[in-house]
Amino acid sequence: MIPVDKVREIISKHKILEKELSSDKVDKKKFAKISKEYSDLNEILNDAKQFLSFDKTERELIKLIDDNETDQEMKELAKAELDELNKKIKINEKKLKLFLLPKDDADKKNAIIEIRAGTGGLEASLFAADLFKMYEKVSNKRKWLLELISISKSEAGGLKEVIASIKGQNIYSSLKFESGVHRVQRVPETETQGRVHTSAATVAVLPEAEEVDVKIDDKDLRIDVFRSSGPGGQSVNTTDSAVRITHIPTGIVVSQQDEKSQIRNKEKGLKILRSRIYEFERKKLEDARSKDRKNKIGTGDRSERIRTYNFPQGRITDHRINLTLHKLEEFMEGEIFDEIVDSLNLHAQEEELKGLEK
Repeated sequence: MIPVDKVREIISKHKILEKELSSDKVDKKKFAKISKEYSDLNEILNDAKQFLSFDKTERELIKLIDDNETDQEMKELAKAELDELNKKIKINEKKLKLFLLPKDDADKKNAIIEIRAGTGGLEASLFAADLFKMYEKVSNKRKWLLELISISKSEAGGLKEVIASIKGQNIYSSLKFESGVHRVQRVPETETQGRVHTSAATVAVLPEAEEVDVKIDDKDLRIDVFRSSGPGGQSVNTTDSAVRITHIPTGIVVSQQDEKSQIRNKEKGLKILRSRIYEFERKKLEDARSKDRKNKIGTGDRSERIRTYNFPQGRITDHRINLTLHKLEEFMEGEIFDEIVDSLNLHAQEEELKGLEK
């Protein structure tokens, strides 16, 4: 049960913000922030008021039922009304609980997605390429803007590594549960005996950090330049255009060599570095807030196996929520991505609601 005081705080806060917005004393910088908070409270205000009226009505009905002077017919009517009221209270309470859950500021940000071939040699690199194509298709269907930051190709059209930024509405909240090990089971084209091979690719999804989110001091950076190299290590450029940036306080290293310009490589490298530092700090804060991470859907750790793609059986399984769909082909075409993402989000909300009730 939600404490009544928390619900009263919603109504009280709404009134305070309403007064602030109607006055001429609000600072322009604060106005947008206050307006957003006021708008969010507006969406839940009626539910909050309804909750308080439910609380009062519930107490009155219970008093009527428990009163020895109430005749039996009236008691039966009161019990029926209380049953209906309890159904409405459950719906109303869930809305309020979801609203009161701690908000992740990163959810509304754009994202940087990093895909790397894992165990499995050539087959792993081919699967990494398939995953990237899948995210491209999802982006096209949702009208997100996917921009390539860096790419390292392998043989036969596979990918050793690819990093891209994805921009749009609430991107990080839609993709954050993709971080982890994606395992594939299928018969490689080079397999003559029809045996199923298992290989993997890792995916990391980071909230794209702005300069205002992460302040990087030049003194904390070590920047090395070198010549770009292609397959086999041969030099691609005749100038030292490739850049390796090391953030000394965290030890995070980013290398960038896709562009012919050292300046452009540095810009791209700093963009990735900023997002990795932002995620590093978020994880530290999250760990401090929650010592027990087992209740979460996943830690977002790249070593955590999250999903298996079984091609012979056309099956995709998300291990975190024990969800299996026999729609692998549709998923790889970006068709049913929402079906899995919505299930993951719902499960995460339910777990957080349990924590709120403790």
